[in-house]
Amino acid sequence: MEVVLLEDVKTLGKKGQIVKVNDGYARNFILPKKLGIEATPKNLNDLKLQKANEARLAAEQLAAARELAEKLGKSSITVSIKAGEGGKAFGSVSSKEIASAIASQLSLDIDKKKLVLPEPLKTFGVHEVPIKLHKEVTGKLAVKVVES
Repeated sequence: MEVVLLEDVKTLGKKGQIVKVNDGYARNFILPKKLGIEATPKNLNDLKLQKANEARLAAEQLAAARELAEKLGKSSITVSIKAGEGGKAFGSVSSKEIASAIASQLSLDIDKKKLVLPEPLKTFGVHEVPIKLHKEVTGKLAVKVVES
């Protein structure tokens, strides 16, 4: 019997794959646990339409991420931190502070986990911070750290 998998099954395959299994295995395990459905022409057509819809959504998300990356590349934000003696930075600027500055200054909602900051910014000046917007798109944002 051919079955279309609705979820990943460790020994069979990935979601959306069409696999050939024994009738008993399909009737007693895969179908009752809703891990797959029988590969009828209607179900195969539904799967094809679903994959086309997912591909269209993925393309839209990629285009939106590229557009946002372009917008971020042209803009910059300013973050101020206290200065100690001799003009040295007292503290640092973390990804959480950068994310809140983006929200307030650029009116964009970007999660702090998307900021690729290996370590907090501890010096004054302009720093380029990469932002992972999509698995294929990384934008760069200029962050200006000034004395408060």
